[in-house]
Amino acid sequence: MAEKLVLIDGNSIIYRAFFALPLLNNDKGVYTNAVYGFTTMLLKILEDEKPTHMLVAFDAGKTTFRHETYKEYKGGRQKTPPELSEQFPILKEVLDAFQIPHYQLEQYEADDIIGTLASEAEDKKWDVTVISGDKDLLQLASDRVTVNLTKKGISDIELYTPAFMKEKMEIDPDQIIDLKALMGDSSDNIPGVPGVGQKTATKLLKQYHTLERVYENLDEISGKKLKEKLSNHKSEAFMSKELVTIKLDSPIKVKIDELDYSGYSATEVSTIFKNLGFQSLLSRVEGAEEGAIESQELKEIEYDILQDIHEDILTDHAALVVEMFGDSYHQAAIEGIGLVTEKHAYFIPTETAVQSKVFKEWLEDARKSKIVFDAKKTLVALLRHDIHIKGIAFDMLLSSYLLNPSENNHDIPAIGHRMGRTEVLYDEEVYGKGAKAKVPEQDVLADHVVRKTNLMYQVKSQMEEELKQNDQYELLKELEMPLALILGEMEHTGVLVDIGRLEKMGEDLKQRLNDLEKEVHDLAGEKFNLNSPKQLGPILFEKLELPVIKKTKTGYSTAADVLEQLKDEHPIIEKLLLYRQLGKLQSTYIEGLLKVVDKDTCKIHTRFNQALTQTGRLSSIDPNLQNIPIRLEEGRKIRQAFVPSGKDWIMFAADYSQIELRVLAHIAGDEKLSEAFKNDQDIHTRTAMDVFHVEENDVTSIMRRQAKAVNFGIVYGISDYGLSQSLGITRKEAKKFIERYFDSYPEVKNYMDEIVHEAKHQGYVTTIMNRRRYLPDITSRNFNMRSFAERTAMNTPIQGSAADIIKKAMIDLHEKLLDEKLNARMLLQVHDELILEAPKEEIDKLKEIVPAVMENTVELSVPLKVDYEYGESWFDAK
Repeated sequence: MAEKLVLIDGNSIIYRAFFALPLLNNDKGVYTNAVYGFTTMLLKILEDEKPTHMLVAFDAGKTTFRHETYKEYKGGRQKTPPELSEQFPILKEVLDAFQIPHYQLEQYEADDIIGTLASEAEDKKWDVTVISGDKDLLQLASDRVTVNLTKKGISDIELYTPAFMKEKMEIDPDQIIDLKALMGDSSDNIPGVPGVGQKTATKLLKQYHTLERVYENLDEISGKKLKEKLSNHKSEAFMSKELVTIKLDSPIKVKIDELDYSGYSATEVSTIFKNLGFQSLLSRVEGAEEGAIESQELKEIEYDILQDIHEDILTDHAALVVEMFGDSYHQAAIEGIGLVTEKHAYFIPTETAVQSKVFKEWLEDARKSKIVFDAKKTLVALLRHDIHIKGIAFDMLLSSYLLNPSENNHDIPAIGHRMGRTEVLYDEEVYGKGAKAKVPEQDVLADHVVRKTNLMYQVKSQMEEELKQNDQYELLKELEMPLALILGEMEHTGVLVDIGRLEKMGEDLKQRLNDLEKEVHDLAGEKFNLNSPKQLGPILFEKLELPVIKKTKTGYSTAADVLEQLKDEHPIIEKLLLYRQLGKLQSTYIEGLLKVVDKDTCKIHTRFNQALTQTGRLSSIDPNLQNIPIRLEEGRKIRQAFVPSGKDWIMFAADYSQIELRVLAHIAGDEKLSEAFKNDQDIHTRTAMDVFHVEENDVTSIMRRQAKAVNFGIVYGISDYGLSQSLGITRKEAKKFIERYFDSYPEVKNYMDEIVHEAKHQGYVTTIMNRRRYLPDITSRNFNMRSFAERTAMNTPIQGSAADIIKKAMIDLHEKLLDEKLNARMLLQVHDELILEAPKEEIDKLKEIVPAVMENTVELSVPLKVDYEYGESWFDAK
């Protein structure tokens, strides 16, 4: 097999990926858009090129040997956005997982590394593919070297060979350096000859071939002005040629024979994809292992399988595992129950457990102390059998989550392995993986469940001790565990859905989509499939002659970002964008919600993730009711389908007003910010007054919008780049805006400096209720990793404390509703909002109780403020 070397310009491709894709971050808050874009391209390269050898080259730093020639080389470039900088180390981890070598060399650029290796490979008669977005590398093209140049974004690529260059650019590869010498390059601050553009430079080179010959024949060049420009800027032209010439003999330490590439381990790549949240790329990883993991030898464990339950085995203190197959436990059956006491271990088949009056009485006895894994899931599973478990004294899942919030896996075997206990197999070793997963025979299942239960019983004391050492035992016992039971009851209760109304919305949306389709067809002058980019592209860019923004391998790009840029070009665009938005509402939310409605109760039972986010916030899945789009009126109207479950009942919604900014004012102790909240001022107007130095009446809507963006941006550690993107202003303007903000609120800046210092000293930050977030990269020598950790240190206490507050409010409100003997009950938590249902006669009581409880759940130096609404549906309560 012939050798094929692929060389990738790492800096160029990650830059292009960053600016081509929306600014995305994963569930850990890490920005990943550039790495995601690079990785999708990498998978395609591996598939198309099938390299035998490979390397990704990076620039080593800002200063290179070219700066000795010209100090202003690459001068004027904007500082790399921190949102991109922090992705470089992540990209290198991805490359390591793929087993692809990467390299950088002090004082040299990626171009020089690529040029040196390409030259060496060419001498050995290897085929070489260079991938970059930088036209300078075209000088390397030859019969053996093809340069793949990205155009707009990273998906559109042109393959440059000498023949293609001659046809497209009218010059040969080695003339690229002469072309750049004449016309300069503003992106690298290469001067060239002012006033000479590509057209003139190409014309000169077609006639004289090289820069040297242009100057040798200066007298015969026509055009007085051109001759003058060339004559006056000769030194700049020759310096420019020197700057753009790629070094083919850089003192690199790597040799091409060391760059052999034989593929990657699907396991390693899958692991990093899962950690980064690249779920959509998992299916593209070739050769993914199938089947179960090999089982390890385990010591035998003694237990009995009970066919009848006697009182004497049920002690005052025991560990209990209610085993279910799969995550969706609202539908899943209990497969069996593990029980471990100080005397013995047992496996109880489901039928035996749920039909035993003795066992039910023990489970519902609050005096009997129970150690469980996932109290919420346990409660919901048993409630379906009319058993209301009480006496839960310890929750292993929540304990592990508080001790290790950055871990992804909190199941019993994983927790055990982290504690050095390997006597329990992972679930997939017992059940299998993917489509082949199934419940094993009873003896295998019983052994596995008992082992898990026994491990939980054994490590409970150790985990409790760790929580106490961290001052987190109270957080577990007083906040997370009581909340788990409330959430369990909310999940079990569910929210009633007016199916007829939801179906009618679906019909209305279909009609609206049909009307929009007709309007688009009329504007296009013909019928076509709106959902087909292949049919839509030619309509927009050939028939209607709209400007082409981006092309793909299969034709014109009609992606949302492309259509957004064309909004003002033709009325068809706005209708297409609306058609897509409404289409998503129809498929994801109308049809999606109808699929998950319980047919017996007409209710939706979402699941609340309590042990997922590192900030402590709750999320919801199956379905995600926190994410119903409300920017479009049609999206908001979906909430009309969520109605009270009782006749003459209402929905009541209460939400915290600007809770994160109030927490910031409290933590930072900033007087101006605190005063604004104490005086019940509009905080965004007040910020605009302070930052722009104007009176309240002079604050414009644009000023307030900018102030609002920076207010919320500060909470999330926004950079000048991030703010410039959200406000559509330059980075320079955004930087000034942030500086003026900190001048106006100096204690906020002090807080941020101090919290970073504190995090470096102790390795973590805490919320007002002692929730911890560990920041191992806060002292990293790597600037990018360290800066991300610093931003996380700043915003976690704010976001995490806000999450703590609403969790405590839910517990306090639940108790208050019970104390007042009200029928009202909580149904949902959506970020800073609580949704309840109640009989209409309890409205006046709720108006008094709910804000009072929520506003007084914790005492801050600024008042908490709660707004509420109520009505016939969730929509009316907003």
